[in-house]
Amino acid sequence: MNHGMPTFALSYTTPFFGADPDRLVTVAQQAEKSGFEALYVPEHVAVYPGAQIGGWQLPTDIPFPDPLDILTFVAANTEHLVLGTGILLLPYHHPVTLAKRLATIDVLSRGRMRLLGIGVGALPGEAAAVGVDYATRGRRTDEAIDVMRALWAEDEAGAVFHGEFFNLDNVYSYPKPLTEAGLPIHVGGSSAAAARRAGLRGDGWLPGGSLTDEDRKALWELVKTTAQEAGRDPGAIAHTRMGSLEMSPEAAERMAADGVTRVVVGAPAGEPDEQCAQLVEFAERFGLGKS
Repeated sequence: MNHGMPTFALSYTTPFFGADPDRLVTVAQQAEKSGFEALYVPEHVAVYPGAQIGGWQLPTDIPFPDPLDILTFVAANTEHLVLGTGILLLPYHHPVTLAKRLATIDVLSRGRMRLLGIGVGALPGEAAAVGVDYATRGRRTDEAIDVMRALWAEDEAGAVFHGEFFNLDNVYSYPKPLTEAGLPIHVGGSSAAAARRAGLRGDGWLPGGSLTDEDRKALWELVKTTAQEAGRDPGAIAHTRMGSLEMSPEAAERMAADGVTRVVVGAPAGEPDEQCAQLVEFAERFGLGKS
């Protein structure tokens, strides 16, 4: 890969491709062979009539397979592809059970559950379906991050946490993730609240693709200043951006100059052989997999 170029990950859009195991394995293995660093999958727990994302109304029969089950399957059929969620809706999961699931995937994949992208969700009916007060989802997310990190830490006293939503006294959870620091958490979202959350708690920031360049740069500055004011190292926060399979190396280099460390591109449409051909073409354009 050229000097100054970000790494590249592939977003496998399960609402379009479903849970077809043969397609999933074919595309994931080709991505790995072509030199992509990681594979991301999205999440929605539930949809309902009238649910919209970015002005697009979701069909009620749209498939959103569980992202962690998808990633476990990918891990079993690949060797070094890093596993990512883009994004997992954290307030709709209980952090104690989620911490166990994530640590288990990390152990079974030999340390590849490294791109845990989380967000707060944007569909009130989805929150209601899982019994979560939509207005509290931000505060609930902050606590869930802290709870999972407490459970992943090695502490002779176990995890202790007392908050608005979760309370733990001397709770132990094994296995632990393979790295002592636990799993990196990348905060997704295009709001000022998401940027501040990334600065205060995140190991990375993953903004949405609908922002203008000016707004995105302003939010990235907010991530860094928030981290600095909290006594954290802004330089340790990874900056991920959405891209496209049609992007040029020059565009990626401009992203890198803005501090972007990883670009996530959407998997192409078509039959699996067509998808694989486009991944090969992208890899050749960027020199992926070459030293």
